Amino acid sequence: MRVLLLAQFYPPVIGGEERHVRNLAVALAARGLDVHVGTLDTDRGTPQQDPGVTVHVLEHVGSRVPGLYPTADRPLALPVPDPLTTRDLSRLVRELRPDVVHAHNWIVGSWTALPSAYRIPLVLSLHDYGHVCATKRLMREGHPCEGPSPRRCLPCAGEHYGSGRGQVVYAAVRAGLPWRRRAADLFTPVSSYVAQANGLHTDGSRFEVVPNFVPDDLLTRGRTPRDPDLPAGPYLFFAGDLSEQKGVGTLLRAWERLPAGRPELVLVGRPSMPLDDLPADVSVHHHWEHERVVSGFQHALAAALPSQWPDPCPTTVLEAMALGTPLVTTHLGGIADMVTHERSALVVPPGDVPATAAALQRLVEDDVLRARLTAGGREDVRPFLQGRVAEQLEAAYRRLVASSGSTEAARG
Repeated sequence: MRVLLLAQFYPPVIGGEERHVRNLAVALAARGLDVHVGTLDTDRGTPQQDPGVTVHVLEHVGSRVPGLYPTADRPLALPVPDPLTTRDLSRLVRELRPDVVHAHNWIVGSWTALPSAYRIPLVLSLHDYGHVCATKRLMREGHPCEGPSPRRCLPCAGEHYGSGRGQVVYAAVRAGLPWRRRAADLFTPVSSYVAQANGLHTDGSRFEVVPNFVPDDLLTRGRTPRDPDLPAGPYLFFAGDLSEQKGVGTLLRAWERLPAGRPELVLVGRPSMPLDDLPADVSVHHHWEHERVVSGFQHALAAALPSQWPDPCPTTVLEAMALGTPLVTTHLGGIADMVTHERSALVVPPGDVPATAAALQRLVEDDVLRARLTAGGREDVRPFLQGRVAEQLEAAYRRLVASSGSTEAARG
């Protein structure tokens, strides 16, 4: 079976979605599928080449008119057909004749402009809320949004992207809804909350929740050497965007409430909020490689990931569980699919400083509790392992190909 994955970016451009697509491509290739990836050209150099995966670079308008996009290295694929990307996809499809196409988020807009989009089975993964939300985050004025409407979305998109461009993005998202619904044979939201928030339960779309995942060997790998930038003594660990929406402000205030002798606090991630005048026993690090993050989780007394936005399916939560790190988190977004309170994590209300502090203190003091959460996390993370998710997706591909009448032999 030949599969064409479509993604805005691919390593060396690194982010949660990029890592997901790359790991999925490798896992599908390991299962014997002929895997190709179509991804946008960037200034980050040649895309990473992995065994069994062929990466094809697609041109886009942003490469010629960079002022249209927020950054040159991450050119936003708007939710409309890009004529240059559509042209390259047309050529690629003629050459490859894939059995199934699996698109990830807004790059699907360039695919739906092709006649092939309605002949070749299409799987559309929803990694966020971009199916209905112009900003993709479903947040408004710092709080989870009640749902899309022109009254809420127009000013919100304008603030996010800038006046004029934001309204255009909003209009494109709304106008593209019927095209995406028509083209997609199967939506694969990464969590139950993502499915609900994107309206899949009520709009008649066919969907199957297929979560983000972590490599199988996270459950069995040995102890990673302690990173030299980690404290020598006990510490609490956070990994993710260093932002209010990820709960960093709440975590800092909760940590300050812990009694004397408290563990140090280590924050790792992309800077998204001011972090000035921190105590000496709080350390902040940016842009760590993944192996360093693994070390951070493995050697931590506990991890705190108290998200305050409906995080679609955060892999950091899964990594903490797989690596055996006792965890404090919230139940927003896709996290509700992952953890069970008192079994695989301590769940606290988002933004609740006293509750977060109390949960952290419990973990600091109670060895038995930490051991119980470690065992529960390692068990509950199994449905989110790479091998199981790849198997689920391959089965979905084969069902769609069989029902469409398409076969590998049809390529000749």
